[in-house]
Amino acid sequence: MTAPVLEVADVRKRYGPTVALDGVSLSIGGGELFGLLGPNGAGKTTLISILTGLTDADGGTVRLFGEPFGRGRRDLRRLVGIGTQDLSIYPDLTARENLRFFGKLYGVRGDDLAGRIEEVLSAVGLSDRGDDRAGTFSGGMKRRLNLAAAVVHRPKLVFLDEPTTGVDPQSRNHIYQQVRALNAAGVTVVYTSHYLEEVEQLCRRIAILDGGRVRACDTLPDLLKTLDASLRVAVAGAPPGFAARLAAVDGVKSVAPADNGFKLVVEDLPPVLAKVAALCAAAGVELAAVSTREPTLERVFLHLTGRGLRD
Repeated sequence: MTAPVLEVADVRKRYGPTVALDGVSLSIGGGELFGLLGPNGAGKTTLISILTGLTDADGGTVRLFGEPFGRGRRDLRRLVGIGTQDLSIYPDLTARENLRFFGKLYGVRGDDLAGRIEEVLSAVGLSDRGDDRAGTFSGGMKRRLNLAAAVVHRPKLVFLDEPTTGVDPQSRNHIYQQVRALNAAGVTVVYTSHYLEEVEQLCRRIAILDGGRVRACDTLPDLLKTLDASLRVAVAGAPPGFAARLAAVDGVKSVAPADNGFKLVVEDLPPVLAKVAALCAAAGVELAAVSTREPTLERVFLHLTGRGLRD
């Protein structure tokens, strides 16, 4: 990981008797596209509010670009952009007026702002609708304008909170492209979404938050290693003791009887499958059917946060 842009150490936040954050620690490197996941009530919104300078933590420290960070650091807040889950744009203003408003909030003025507005309108595919009121836009267009408003002031760190909620596939794909383009240009992006496939596609490193704590933080391949894969084989003509021979295969953690065969819990599926097939051939056992189940981000997420409904 490159030098950290954002360092979070033992951050805590309480609202009355409710503990929203209970000692969160994270480090996000410069130029990362970092995924932040958690069920409803996990503490994501509170954490983002603290990391964007909208509220202060009760305890712990936040450092942004190596400097102590909080609500009072307006100089550092100018380096941060946020695309909120609830649309921030004003429906009675045109797209250009919205972007002019948000640009001025961050101190961008004059020709620089005018040029930047045209730049971001083009990037999100709204150049031809720049003088139309945002209230007339489709859901996908509003989301794209919301993204443009988050980056019009050229932030170095951007938080995108559920940026594709309720959008059509074309707008979702366009937002993906823009997120990747931002990141390729050196902008550090923290991306939250309930659509886990988005995070799988976009993010190299992912943190899973629940109960106000970080339950896991790692690359996707290493997160997937927290769960085992399984292999079901239907066989014919298996000799006595064949289950023990399967259990002795390198990489097999356990073997149990299953319909017409066996269920194997394994560490790494592809090499084990090849070894099991070779064992069956050598033993004269017919391998009638094979089914597999590999770890996914969704399975890891549910394993760490539980399957109960969150409202």
